[in-house]
Amino acid sequence: MAFDVGRKRTGVAVSDPTGTLARPLACLEGAGVVDDAVALVAKLAAEEEGLGGIVVGRPTRLDGSDNDETPRALAFADELRRRCGLPVATQDERLTSIEAERRLAVRERDWRKRKARLDAAAAAVILQDYIDARAPAPDALEDDDDGSQR
Repeated sequence: MAFDVGRKRTGVAVSDPTGTLARPLACLEGAGVVDDAVALVAKLAAEEEGLGGIVVGRPTRLDGSDNDETPRALAFADELRRRCGLPVATQDERLTSIEAERRLAVRERDWRKRKARLDAAAAAVILQDYIDARAPAPDALEDDDDGSQR
């Protein structure tokens, strides 16, 4: 599960049960975003597939240094870590909103509709980046006895 923490909205994404593909889930808004996030984590953790961990987007400048929003995201991650009992990681979120906007624009021409889904889509990009960074390299796959790869 991933969160893209913003001033107005926090995007939420989840992966498939195999941890291969991320998808947007929802946007959280309002004053109680942390409480809403904790409740959502608890709900998803209680489902059959459960949750393996949480990823929070870490806002940075293009050079990788922290920006004005970084402390807010790190505080959000710390609160989830404290209250949820799951591993919480941060993931560089540079340019994820731009990538999410580009992907949404392929299917939706109306910018108002795209804007409503942008934060969840950005959370999906963050989660997919996290998943992809931890996937084994293709050359690390071994051949089985029948010549196929696993």
